[in-house]
Amino acid sequence: MYYFSMNEIVWKSKWSRDQIKAILLEQFDAFWQYDTGTVRTQLAKIEQAASLPHAVIVSGLRRAGKSTLLAQMAHKMGQDAFYYLNFEDDRFIDFQADDFNDLYQVLVEVFGQRSIFIIDEIQNIPGWEHFVRRFMDQGFKFYITGSNAALLSRELGTRLTGRYVPIELFPFSFKEFLTFRGDPIPPIGRMTTVETAQLRKALDDYLRLGGIPDALKYPDMPLLRTLYDDILYRDIATRYRIEAVSALKELAFTLMSNPAGLVSFNKLKNRFRLGSVNTIKSYISYMENSWLIFTLNLYDYSVKRQQIAPKKVYGIDMGLLNAIGFQFSPNTGKFLENLVFLALRQRTKEIYYYTSPEKYEVDFYLPDSRQLIQVTQHMEDPKTREREFRGIEAATQHIKVEQALILSEINEDPQVVGSIPVEMRSIAEWLLV
Repeated sequence: MYYFSMNEIVWKSKWSRDQIKAILLEQFDAFWQYDTGTVRTQLAKIEQAASLPHAVIVSGLRRAGKSTLLAQMAHKMGQDAFYYLNFEDDRFIDFQADDFNDLYQVLVEVFGQRSIFIIDEIQNIPGWEHFVRRFMDQGFKFYITGSNAALLSRELGTRLTGRYVPIELFPFSFKEFLTFRGDPIPPIGRMTTVETAQLRKALDDYLRLGGIPDALKYPDMPLLRTLYDDILYRDIATRYRIEAVSALKELAFTLMSNPAGLVSFNKLKNRFRLGSVNTIKSYISYMENSWLIFTLNLYDYSVKRQQIAPKKVYGIDMGLLNAIGFQFSPNTGKFLENLVFLALRQRTKEIYYYTSPEKYEVDFYLPDSRQLIQVTQHMEDPKTREREFRGIEAATQHIKVEQALILSEINEDPQVVGSIPVEMRSIAEWLLV
């Protein structure tokens, strides 16, 4: 208790009551004046949760549009319906959970009594789950954003078990990217030649530019580099007190330069001389928690083999990969595979890659639907076609498969491998379904 009391005094001693009121008014006005921009598909999920007594927790990468998403919801509620707090504001440094009662009193003085809180970057406040739970018990509704998956999940699991609705927000999907640019969504399955060409061009642009809203809005500003540095130094190095910052930076650069690539923790340990495999695992987990990368396990009936096998690494955004890593052609198979992974990850977390005992590979395996997915840029080359089908055929001999999908540049007639139907789809069209 003494610890919190001391911090409480420290924070409150920085600001007079009038200054706190000014901070709250400034934050609210800035939030209300947000350009609500492109309506996100996740808005529908937030609206569905509006009538529930649960807290709505929106997590995702910095600058992916979490605050804008909640602003879209806020404008549906009305300006007099909610309180707004942004704990990313440096004026809240040293704020503690025990300060919340006093802050609430000031909110009531400024805005009157309201029953809804919208709070940005809540993970910056130690013990935040305590006051959220307490106010929820009194009938308040919370809409919360956070950029650290691990911190959010840990507190949610301990204090808000069963009383929250988790919503993940990724950068713009391909459909949202088209909407942002004002491009029409073509009629899938009955496009003209011109519409098909325009859609392929748009996909090329999306692979190059990515889907981070501010970076698309202000293309002449180095926003992606700034974002990357913020994640690396503020969210990872500072938060986890990492001293080997150069090694962290080199490791992140290596992973961002190798999208859809296989990595071995042991080889990375030797390359960066970080002392132990556990250090490499920790650094990579910090990057995952900050939404910079994802890792994918090999599918195997043995959990131990899954754990020791190399991982596949995917980046959160194609524009970020282009801005940070080595430059690739936007049409390379690895970038397309990364893009497909991001689309799949927004639909399910149960995704694996698969390698048969004969060393034939399949890009993705979804055990829930027992579906194999291969991704390639073109299928014209007979060797490429043979490789993609051979991987599917080998997988059917060892794991449970009911369907398969090959994604490439164009649609083709479906095929059958053994008794397994294989759909062959255009990546651009598949992303819009």
